[in-house]
Amino acid sequence: MKVLYAASEALPFMASGGLGDVAGSLPQALRKRLIGARVVMPMYDTIKQELKDKMTFVTSFTVPVAWRRQYCGVFEAKHNGVIYYLLDNQYYFKRDGIYGYYDDAERFAFFSRAVLEMIQYIDFKPDIIHCNDWQTALVPVYYSTMYANSPGYENIKTVFTIHNIQYQGIYGMEIVPEVVGTPPQAANIIEYDGDVNFMKGAIETANRITTVSPSYASEILDPWYSHGLDTILNERRWKLSGILNGIDVELYNPETDPDIFCHYSSDDFKNKAENKKKLQELAGLPQKADTPLIGIVSRLVSHKGLDLIKAVLEELIQTTDVQIIVLGSGDWQYEDFFKQMAGRYPEQLSLTLGFVPSLSKKIYAGSDMFLMPSKSEPCGLSQMIALRYGSVPIVRETGGLRDSIRDSGDNEGNGFTFANYNAHEMLHTIRRAIEGYQNKEGWSILVKRAMECDYSWGKSANEYIKLYKALLKE
Repeated sequence: MKVLYAASEALPFMASGGLGDVAGSLPQALRKRLIGARVVMPMYDTIKQELKDKMTFVTSFTVPVAWRRQYCGVFEAKHNGVIYYLLDNQYYFKRDGIYGYYDDAERFAFFSRAVLEMIQYIDFKPDIIHCNDWQTALVPVYYSTMYANSPGYENIKTVFTIHNIQYQGIYGMEIVPEVVGTPPQAANIIEYDGDVNFMKGAIETANRITTVSPSYASEILDPWYSHGLDTILNERRWKLSGILNGIDVELYNPETDPDIFCHYSSDDFKNKAENKKKLQELAGLPQKADTPLIGIVSRLVSHKGLDLIKAVLEELIQTTDVQIIVLGSGDWQYEDFFKQMAGRYPEQLSLTLGFVPSLSKKIYAGSDMFLMPSKSEPCGLSQMIALRYGSVPIVRETGGLRDSIRDSGDNEGNGFTFANYNAHEMLHTIRRAIEGYQNKEGWSILVKRAMECDYSWGKSANEYIKLYKALLKE
């Protein structure tokens, strides 16, 4: 079986979030299970030069973009046993960053079409093209309307994974003849509510739709979560399923991680206390061994539950012996709020704006608890990483958080959970966790249980393989 994994980002070359982690990890797990998985992504200008130096030029061709043709170069790289194809066009990709440009629709229409055009020029004809999020949503649209009956393209199946349904690729209908270039009779496939909607087109045309957790697959059928796509998803629910993401357990390994202060394991995690002490020192917090330290590593945006934190954080700080360390950036209102709290309570709250990967790992290793009160969370990787480092998650029961964290109230769980999107319910749950922390023997049992949770890619990869095999039998 051959799988071509198409994504707009993938580690180690480029990542802005969870998609990059998944695209860098899942194909490796598939390869270990003897699936011929390769990855295709854009050749961004900001990829590190040492990675570019290891690439080899394969070929070049031109790609139809509506009424014009654009150059595309193909470079090949190999990382951890996986072959990556990086598609080069300096007009579209010689820019800082990945997204947020006025012509993103054209950039990723080009990329989606180039993924299919490339198949003629490489020694790899996939059985399945696995696409991800709106940036590659046009691949199944183009395949079904323009390529399916062409020589060399027969019997390819397409899978489309929704990582975050909020971002759908919505544009005015005027881009169809100028950018998208689908046949006139196919315009209705990508039209939704009077606009072009890339994701809707993939939902219509892909053979299977997946999301990144079982709970999220159920949630997006509800208007509360669907951002307007519940109607089309309910019509196509027969091909929708959810498979929980995993994490790279080699990258996130407290026994070997070079970014943390001291190494430890689930069998002996005494050094976790030393990581906490050094993290407190680094963050400018008093080094109090018995004061619970809560970590927050997050984009500072509303759907991450920041409104709940904003509503009760001062009450928590004023009434509880607790320390909080925050790493992230986002909306100005939340950045400004945390700046004020850090200024007002410098011995209890430390803030670092931005994202510093090495610091995030120090927070996972040094914090006692990890707070994720998300309004919605398709999968979430942070709670799994926190478990790996023995930082006990406090989460709201939504999406992948519900599927990965069980409340420890039954003496079998691996964290603390609350159901409703309510600030004081979250506050009560934090206080339950702090109360549990005071029982040192019980807390050690919980930390060990958390660290022994297996959220590696093995189980998830096996679920994808089952889906692929079932699809190829149809």
